[in-house]
Amino acid sequence: MPEKTIYMDNAASTRLDKRVLDAMVPFFFDTYAVATSEFGYSMGIEAKEMLEEARVKVSKAMKGSPEELIFTSGDTESSNLALKGVAAALGTKKGKHIITSKIEDFPVLNSAKSLEKSGFKLTYLGVNGDGLIDLGELESAITPETILVSIQHANQEIGTVQDIEAIGSICHGKGTLFHTDATHTFTRLPIETDRMPVDLVTISGHTIHGPKGIGGLFVRKGTPLNKWMDGGYQEFNLRAGLENIPGAVGFAKAIELVTSEENERLKGIRDALIERFLKEITRTTLNGHRTKRIPQNANITFHSVEGESITLHMDMRGIEVSTGSACFSRSLEASHVLMGIGGNHERAHGSIRFSLGRFNDISEVDRVVEAMSEVVTRLRAISPLDKREDEA
Repeated sequence: MPEKTIYMDNAASTRLDKRVLDAMVPFFFDTYAVATSEFGYSMGIEAKEMLEEARVKVSKAMKGSPEELIFTSGDTESSNLALKGVAAALGTKKGKHIITSKIEDFPVLNSAKSLEKSGFKLTYLGVNGDGLIDLGELESAITPETILVSIQHANQEIGTVQDIEAIGSICHGKGTLFHTDATHTFTRLPIETDRMPVDLVTISGHTIHGPKGIGGLFVRKGTPLNKWMDGGYQEFNLRAGLENIPGAVGFAKAIELVTSEENERLKGIRDALIERFLKEITRTTLNGHRTKRIPQNANITFHSVEGESITLHMDMRGIEVSTGSACFSRSLEASHVLMGIGGNHERAHGSIRFSLGRFNDISEVDRVVEAMSEVVTRLRAISPLDKREDEA
């Protein structure tokens, strides 16, 4: 009988929790109407009530108010709305300068590049070897024309957690709005908008065993933000389009199911993976900060081996992991994150991300480490990179 597949690419997408599906099903088959006001028909009114109940639950998880949460189709739309919405609202009033980092995820990075083509001035902050920005550099970069700073809460590849409270304090001290992409930290680390100096926060359901195609943008009351997509008047007239009521209900349920005990368990698996990889496999490097990292991420470079070869061989052994290697992306470039922390192409191409979720277990560590050790040993034996290293 084949061994059970071990899935460790939960940063890309998570398996839907059956309890989330159960919560969503009635809104596909029973209460399937468009959300309508109290002057509409019964099914529409019920749909509207369930949408707003979900909004209350999701916003409560961020210590925010329901009227500060816009439901979106996911983190990509949320970050696009944050950057482009602020740019449209303030670009002709205050200035056209936006600051972000070089290692942001693509929704922020490519939104920034799009605005740059439209005449906005962008500053891309570098990071140190652990993936942290320099707070002094950030403060110096802010000018009277800076309308927004967008720095992620935690990195999608290496898991490094930024000090968003310090970043937000600097921004607010300079009169600048602050957006953070919390796709990989929401429910895994505390996000308390009632006390944290954040104006816009991106969140998503696909990383916490919720449905795909649902996310949200926290927008602090009074934050200048223009509508990005034209259409109807949904979501406080800031996000046009039919509301995804099953998705919103499922998102709220997914949040309810995440516990502090689960996060501690994931942290234990993460630490076991890191410790054993570094101890049992030679020429390995941990990418990202050792302690300032999300509980569900371990990113390791296995030197002298191509990441895509590792993933293919691990897949044949029933273990799913991911790499930032160019051959696994539509770009021909190595991971911008690994290059951003000072890595060379060899380090970037040999990096493997192990991202954990609810359905992973500590018992899987032995099999993953043993398989990785075997794969790396075999690939190094035939690797021209390894031979060049030996000759050097």
